[in-house]
Amino acid sequence: MKYIIIGLGNFGSSIATKLTNLGQEVIGVDKDMKKVDAIKDKISYSICLDSTDHQAMESLPLKNTDVVMVCIGEDIGSNIMTTALMKKYNVPRLISRSISLLHETVLEAMGINEILRPEEESAERWLKKLTTSHLIDSFELSKGYSIIEATVPDKFIGKSLEQVALIKNYNVLVLTTIKETQETNLIGIPRKVSNVQGVITAKTVLEKGDTMVLYGNDIDIKKLLEE
Repeated sequence: MKYIIIGLGNFGSSIATKLTNLGQEVIGVDKDMKKVDAIKDKISYSICLDSTDHQAMESLPLKNTDVVMVCIGEDIGSNIMTTALMKKYNVPRLISRSISLLHETVLEAMGINEILRPEEESAERWLKKLTTSHLIDSFELSKGYSIIEATVPDKFIGKSLEQVALIKNYNVLVLTTIKETQETNLIGIPRKVSNVQGVITAKTVLEKGDTMVLYGNDIDIKKLLEE
């Protein structure tokens, strides 16, 4: 996959380096030449330009990129302007960093569904989200074992848990499922709300748009989601 990481501070450079080490193609962007130079030998490409300049950004292969991550954390204005510009270019998957609760509200109002919170989420956690199909979020319990949230793969849609037999076939346990609804907040901004379905049974049917909460070995979970 191809990634563009905008903002090469601690978090952005960490994500960019780790993705490159996994064999992904990464373009790192920052207006600070020192940051660009510091990472140039660690990732596929590093470019010095102002991400709020639409003419400069048009030089990037935005149409041929799978994911754009706006990791700017020092300047809220630049973060919002860059995010708006990427939204305008309609990139396939846009992820933006929030610096404060107010900033997060602004990003949500702009229609950004994936928001980075580096103070709460590690680079490794985001690495899993970016490189594992269907994965929404993950929480590592111990070395090699995690609880993860993942969208239901097409091969399981319309089938009961008894039919998919995840424990038998993959050694992975389904803890529960989550359904999303859309509500409007007090200032009229629509937002997605997750509704946990509670205790599930063998007769529970997995539907399109559902999120599965899974527990198991990371290798087994990855096999389940990508097979």
